[in-house]
Order: sequence, then C-alpha cells, then structure tokens
Amino acid sequence: MKVVVMGAGVIGVTTAYYLAKGGAEVTVLDRQIGPGLETSYANAGELSYGMTSPWAAPGVPKKALKWLFMKRRPLFIWPLISPTMWVWGAQMLRNCDETRYRVNKSRMVRISNYSRDLLPDLIAETGISYDGRSQGTLQLFRTEKQLKGSKADQEVLAEFDSPFEVLDRDGCIAAEPALARVRDKFVGGLRLTADRTGDCRLFTQGLADRCAEVGVEFQYGQSIRAITVENGRVAGIDTEIAGRFEGDAYVCALGTYGPRLLNPIGIRLPIYPVKGYSVTLPVLDDERAPQSTIMDETHKVAITRLGDRIRVAGTAEIAGYSNRLGPHATDTVRYVVNDLFPGGGDLGRAEGWTGLRPMTPDGTPVLGKSPFDNLFLNTGHGTLGWTMACGSGRAVADMVLGQTPEISMEDLGPERYA
Repeated sequence: MKVVVMGAGVIGVTTAYYLAKGGAEVTVLDRQIGPGLETSYANAGELSYGMTSPWAAPGVPKKALKWLFMKRRPLFIWPLISPTMWVWGAQMLRNCDETRYRVNKSRMVRISNYSRDLLPDLIAETGISYDGRSQGTLQLFRTEKQLKGSKADQEVLAEFDSPFEVLDRDGCIAAEPALARVRDKFVGGLRLTADRTGDCRLFTQGLADRCAEVGVEFQYGQSIRAITVENGRVAGIDTEIAGRFEGDAYVCALGTYGPRLLNPIGIRLPIYPVKGYSVTLPVLDDERAPQSTIMDETHKVAITRLGDRIRVAGTAEIAGYSNRLGPHATDTVRYVVNDLFPGGGDLGRAEGWTGLRPMTPDGTPVLGKSPFDNLFLNTGHGTLGWTMACGSGRAVADMVLGQTPEISMEDLGPERYA
C-alpha cells in the first residue's frame, strides 16, 4: 500500500513511522527544509499526560477576562474581522460547561494515555535520543486560593487514573531543589508523577532519520497547492514544485494549515491557530536550574529542563495566522524563569520563538476517516501534539492499514462537528 502523509511535524512523522512499521510504502510531504520545523520546533517540551485537559473548561471565561487585564497576562485576543475566529470562539465558549468538559477530557485522556504507553516501546525500538526525562510535572501555586482550587483537578485526575501528589512548600523544594531560593513566592504544588519531558524537535528529527532508514521517502520544500478529488476519492496531492504525488491512501497532518486544503474539498474543521511563545536558554548553574517541568499556575508558563538547556513557554495569543515575533513578545516567559530560577540560565543568550497551535474548540484532535474513504485525518492537537503523537499516530496508521485500533475511535473524527 502506498500512503502519502502531508506534514513532517511530530504528528506526521510518528504516523509515517507506524505506517512503515505496518508494511506501507510511505511518502511524507512538507514545505520546510526538514522535519519538526514548525509547531514541533520549540514547544514547551512537556509530555503532559496528567495535564491532558481541554482549554474549554468551567470557569475559564471568567478567568480569561481577568487574564486580559494582568500586567504579564497569559492571554491576548486581537479582535480581527474574521468570521472564522468568532465562530470558533463561540464554539469554544459552548464547551465551557461541566458536562462537555468531562466528555472532552475523557476523549483526550484516551489518546494521551495510549500515547504514554506506546512511547517507551518506540524509544526502545529506535534508540533515538531527545533529552528525555521522567521526573513529572510540578504545577506550582503562588496563592492559597490556587492550591485550594486544585481540589477539583485532583478529583478529575483520580477519576482518570492519573497519578499525582499534593505538595506543601517543602515538598515542592524536594522535587525541585532550586526553588529553595524563592520559597516565599509559592505556597505549594500538584506534582503529576507520570509526566515526562523531552525536546520534541530532536524526537521528530531522530524518528524521521529512522523512518528514512526503513524506506520512508521525505519530500521537503514541497508546498502543497491542493488536494485533488476525482470520482469521490482523493486522486493525488498537487505541489507547487514537484507536481502531483499519488498513493492508495492519504493522511492530513498539517496542523493549523490543514483547513486551508480541506475546506476547498468540503471538509470544514473548526481548527484555529493559537499562537504561543518560548525562549530557550543555556543552563548556567545546575543547582539553580529546574530538573523537570514546572508550570507556573499564575502566568500559565511552563519551564522545562532539556539537557543543558531550559525551555520556557507560554502565552496564548489569538491573532490569526501571524508568525511575527515582536520585540516584547517573550517578556512574560523571560520574567517567569528569572523570577523562579534566578541565575539558573543565561537569559542574555535566550533564543525566542513563536508557533501556531492547531486548536479545536473542544480540545480533542480530529482523528480517523474523512468523508473520502482514502483520506485520513490526524490534526487539531492544540498544545498536546507532542503528548498525543504516538497514540494518535499509531491509531490513525492502523485505520489506514485496515486494522482495528487498540483504542476506541468513537467521537474522535470530523463527524462530531457535522
């Protein structure tokens, strides 16, 4: 079977890996010069199995209004003249009730737990290195109100069998010793013990190399012009340089750019780009640096240790498809890492980055068959593409190969938006 995968980010490459492992002849198309160079390039580095939750949750609209007036706010909304943006926002608001939240979370956890179980086997099979660690995520609370409010999160974590620890100030310092220097800035934390960390770009590049070794063909620098449909099936993928690529089946793993190709063939998915920022800085002093991931609950900023580097990521900016990195865009993430880990990293050598997260209004990615029987979807993972990559890649690959996925695919496909 010949399969064409659109997209060489972490989602496309993991899908290609499982397809090739299942015996398919795979071609991967991407407009960039290599794998993992867009949203996978410099994300937070978290494998957030315990923090797998939709952004649309009870209480979020009220919090969002408060965030808009913070000095170092985690959310920016630029009111564009865009019906797509406003419709997507309205759909997200509709998902901010308790019933929908629990349904959406259960769908997401199904994928992320499967991904968590698959990753060790993939690493053992491929031997790739990606600055991985298995020391959990510490959600850090600066106020007693945040700590008390985490009780609802604890109940949900227990319901979905996600292991956790509730820590006081000393417990947080035991998990992250460098926090002893700023112990007056927080009151406690929630440690998610099953979470991992790692560099998504290194993982994607390493896995692409292994894929190439077993015969996967990567066609870089290929901007896709259109998905061509003939007689009710996809007939090929037309690119601007190399012309048409044909296969027996096709997988769309283009993240935020998927709708631009899917809309013309009648597949309308509510995926909208939510911009995020990060900085990556070298470690100056290991004793002052983080050892795993710390999530600052106040500013919604993640600080992650990646080998001899620190990755600091955060901010949600709703501004269309803008990839502009303004002069003050990373001020918040820089402030947070210096506030919690002063002297741990060299901010003078920090490299800034911005990327577009492909967000659905219910938080759940869109996986599985499309209305065309030879076109499959693996997109819309939002901030959790790295977390869900193995699970969604394996499940979609199984469907393409005519096999039954090991997890239920109910309500994960585009039909839920019909």
